[in-house]
Amino acid sequence: MMAGAPLFLILLPLIPAIISFSLPERLAVWRNAVNLLFALVKVGIVADLLRQVRGGVDLEWRYTFLPGHDFLLRVDTLALLFVSLSVFLWLITTVYAIAYFGRGPNLSRFFGFFNLCVLSATGVALSGTAITFFLFYELLTLATWPLVVHNGDEKSLRAGRIYLAYTLAGSAAFLVGILWLKTLVGSVEFTAPPDLSAVPPLTLTLIFVLCVGGLGVKAALVPLHAWLPAAMAAPAPVSALLHAVAVVKAGAFGIVRMIYDVYGIGTVAELGLGTPLAALASVTILYGSLRAVMQADIKKRLAYSTVSQVSYILLGASLIGPFAVIGGLVHLVHQGIMKITLFMCAGALSNRLGIKAVADLDGAGRLMPVTMGAFTIGALGMIGVPPVAGFISKWYLGIGGLQSGAPWVVAVMAGSSLLNAAYFLPMLYRAWLLPPPERAGFRELGTSRDRMLILPAVVTAAAALAAGVFASSAVSPLTWAKLIAERGYLE
Repeated sequence: MMAGAPLFLILLPLIPAIISFSLPERLAVWRNAVNLLFALVKVGIVADLLRQVRGGVDLEWRYTFLPGHDFLLRVDTLALLFVSLSVFLWLITTVYAIAYFGRGPNLSRFFGFFNLCVLSATGVALSGTAITFFLFYELLTLATWPLVVHNGDEKSLRAGRIYLAYTLAGSAAFLVGILWLKTLVGSVEFTAPPDLSAVPPLTLTLIFVLCVGGLGVKAALVPLHAWLPAAMAAPAPVSALLHAVAVVKAGAFGIVRMIYDVYGIGTVAELGLGTPLAALASVTILYGSLRAVMQADIKKRLAYSTVSQVSYILLGASLIGPFAVIGGLVHLVHQGIMKITLFMCAGALSNRLGIKAVADLDGAGRLMPVTMGAFTIGALGMIGVPPVAGFISKWYLGIGGLQSGAPWVVAVMAGSSLLNAAYFLPMLYRAWLLPPPERAGFRELGTSRDRMLILPAVVTAAAALAAGVFASSAVSPLTWAKLIAERGYLE
């Protein structure tokens, strides 16, 4: 593929974005067709890039817009892990959103910004310098805000204000950190860590705290997480995107880049930065799970679950051991496919049965067995029950903790799994074992729209199951995470 492939991959969503903004609501069929077509095209392009990069090819596109300031896009193994997740889940979410909203208002605006989010997330993944990363990171913030406030009511607008306050403050801290580092070492590229030997350790530590703290807002690290539960005022397709692939993953992805591609594992170890970050990630894992147990609202419960689960990625990255690194990287994918399954099921339950609270789940499994079947797979995966994908992540992280001389990680994983069970199993009990309310004539898959609403969750639930059952296959997320580690993150 041509050297300009990274730029083409990023700019491709601009076409459906412009078309979506331009088309009137009465031409919804055409708008939906365009969105689905370009989502499919992007999946095909990424599939070809996976083949090339697996063969050892790294592609990059560079443009110098100011002396010493390069706009660099690069396709490497880590970038493709994130891009592959995003293009797959965006295709699935496009189908889901079309069914969820139906003929609702302001959907041309929704799908326009939806595609700008695709562009931004792809840019975050393919960024080859810290400055390029920051530009797309900020664009992602601005593109997701209209989706968070899509409903237009006071609750949504308040959630949008909280979201901007947190994320823009975090971005400011991150910008200060990368500019400070740039003045000391020059261009900060992700191809290889810069020479930091001449920078005082205290200065490096302060810069690391600024950057990881800023990125930690979007990654929902405690105590920077409050925006995420508040953002549940957004529609279900937006919640699914925020939690599975867009905002929280961008923050976690950025922290992985900082540890391995900016500082390097040797410098992080010398400065003693890995252990405090691992401890903070562990606190977030347990705190998020504890708060999830207390939530009566289904989406709020899932939101605090995300606060917990995303920090698995950070825990694996900060331990700097082979198994821990692999566990953290593969959880970036596993958490995405499991969590989007749960949110799409929650949206379907709300859309079809009006179920929003855990207490309303009684008998939902009998009324909507396909939906609750997919939800059950996602929930068991989050708990860590084999053979669903979540078990693979937790297994590697636990062994990684032992391998890295941090046996307490096993206790964190065990405690998290117990808490996961404490907030998911009561939901499954209510849905499957308690009698449903009387709903004469209700059919889960009665219309084509009903099937479009529920099929995406079935696909992602099957993917979560397949990622665990076929973890050792050549095309599994685990195999790709091992490839990333072997090519540069275990040196």
